[in-house]
Amino acid sequence: MNTQSSCAQAQIAARLETAQALCEARGSRLTPLRRRVLEILLQQGRSVKAYELLELMRDDQAGAAPPTVYRALDFLVEEGLAHRLDAINAWSACHDAGGAPHDLLVVCTGCGAVAELSDPALTRWLAAKVAQAGFRLSGHETELRGLCQACEGGLP
Repeated sequence: MNTQSSCAQAQIAARLETAQALCEARGSRLTPLRRRVLEILLQQGRSVKAYELLELMRDDQAGAAPPTVYRALDFLVEEGLAHRLDAINAWSACHDAGGAPHDLLVVCTGCGAVAELSDPALTRWLAAKVAQAGFRLSGHETELRGLCQACEGGLP
């Protein structure tokens, strides 16, 4: 295992421990299955569709079934440990679950990479615009679609 790979594994282990601590503090359980789903999302480092996740789980859990995966994903989203990305019908791990809140997700429609950003002023502005249209925001995250630098050909 090279240094970069062991560093990535250490980061994943730290994020899993943070997730475990957050769940315990909230009185919820990060079961082995839920933990495994989160671990796969963290390992992928990008958004993952449910059936792709199911195939990745079957490597070590042959009996994994769609309802089981969807229930685990629902739990992770409810606990703030993962994001449901409606723009591309996929999920990604929250990489800052124990840190500062973020309200903007930028999703690459090419490779599925996700950037977590925070701009409270922009979110307040959007909420005001939505209110002017006679609506109230029901979620705290806004998804934006685009192409990352790698998919755009490396151009800034």
